[in-house]
Amino acid sequence: MMTDPNNDMLDDLFAQARAVAPQPSDALVARVLADAGNVARAEPVPNADPQIGIFARFMELIGGWPAVGSLAAATVAGIWVGVAPPVSVEDFTASTFGEPVTIGIFADDLDFEIGLLTDG
Repeated sequence: MMTDPNNDMLDDLFAQARAVAPQPSDALVARVLADAGNVARAEPVPNADPQIGIFARFMELIGGWPAVGSLAAATVAGIWVGVAPPVSVEDFTASTFGEPVTIGIFADDLDFEIGLLTDG
């Protein structure tokens, strides 16, 4: 069986590196311990608003005022398309679901105008 001398040399180097345990310098240990002492002595910052209301939680949940503005714009656009849809939307829905049914809110020919609801 042939062995590659480059791989043997790499194996030897890796074995030597594993044999040496890394030790931090004394200066590094002193700096880390000093920093840990400073952090341990630091006082916690008091919460300015300990009781957050439900509206503030909701706003944080959805993403703040930019998200509220986007939702409002989408709502207005949806209502607008629902009330007065463009012709392309009307054509698409007519071809997909059949002919649209239109119900008028204000009737032009009310029964009392033609005399059906009058006495006599």
